[in-house]
Amino acid sequence: MVTRAEFEFGVGPERLTSLVHPTNQWSREPSNLALRDSVKSREAVNDGDWEEARMTHFKQLMQIMVATTSLAVGAGVAMADGAKIFVVGGKPDDPFWSVVKHGAEDAGKVVAAEGGSVIWLGPQNYDNLGVDAAELIRQAIAQHADAIVGPDWVPEAMDPAFKAVVDAKIPLIIYNAGGIKAADRLGAMNFVGAEPYLSGRGAGEYFAKNNYKNAVCLNTLPGAANIEAFCKGMIDGVTSGGGKGSVLPLPATSFGSATAVAQALKGHLLQNPEISAVFSIGNVDTNSAISGVLQAGKKGKVAVCGMNIDESALNNIKNGSQLCGIEQGPYMLGYLSVAILNAYVNYGVSVTTRDIETGPIVVDASNVDAAIKGVKAGAR
Repeated sequence: MVTRAEFEFGVGPERLTSLVHPTNQWSREPSNLALRDSVKSREAVNDGDWEEARMTHFKQLMQIMVATTSLAVGAGVAMADGAKIFVVGGKPDDPFWSVVKHGAEDAGKVVAAEGGSVIWLGPQNYDNLGVDAAELIRQAIAQHADAIVGPDWVPEAMDPAFKAVVDAKIPLIIYNAGGIKAADRLGAMNFVGAEPYLSGRGAGEYFAKNNYKNAVCLNTLPGAANIEAFCKGMIDGVTSGGGKGSVLPLPATSFGSATAVAQALKGHLLQNPEISAVFSIGNVDTNSAISGVLQAGKKGKVAVCGMNIDESALNNIKNGSQLCGIEQGPYMLGYLSVAILNAYVNYGVSVTTRDIETGPIVVDASNVDAAIKGVKAGAR
């Protein structure tokens, strides 16, 4: 009988038994199911070709996942022990991470069919993000993980824990933050996600293209590497279009605090009337940014674009109170990371396209209806 994979915030249950670790270390050379040759480098193609290449890449990758799923379901009854996969992610009430978790849960159904489990570990808040996340990684090692997925939010605090994962010969995937550079530096199998810098740059270029030439990045998680990259990318993007960019850093305690964010932005806009656009680093702060613009009396004069999308953000885009959203593909972050590690632990199958990009995708008035359908289905 197929059982449901385990998902919890906090430390995984102690009752789980240790499972057999794979004896073969992953290889960076072409082997098993290689996709590397199917995708052109971004530098070698124009934007249209890149989108076509990325879609081809995903179709091939999903074909592998479907084939592996079929194999797993057929073999599930006979397998006594499957993979014990730990996923380190965001806090329980973060809407972006709830979609990542949904993707991991769906992939976890196959893990459960093979007698394995997926345990989700997340911090209760982001006040001490790097240190807390590093402790979660060490907890996963201590609980005899067969594979680990995690974001490299704060390299200075987290890299030693990730290196301990690799030293213990536990397969590792970096997702969401860090990019392929972190995966290379740490010796991880893959990076799954959208490069944070490119996500921010996409927003900046979109601002400039739409004649919003003075943009501020609203940073409510200063010090986190991916958030800093969002802001740097946004500044570079708007600057490349002849504009100007800046950063408004706020304490990490302000993340998700509607009052704190709106008040801080209101004051900043009143002190800097030349600002014409605001970029928020997460959907939990985008509504607050819109509120700050309204409180400053800048409706129709200052545009807002935010990282990540949810129902609220999409409704804002549809009614015109938000210019755009930058999507990282959160469902695919969770799904692909778990599915790839499960296939590797159980069958030695690896995906040698190591940089698996799930975004960024700009969502605006032109494609918001399709995005709304995806969010309602829990897939975006």
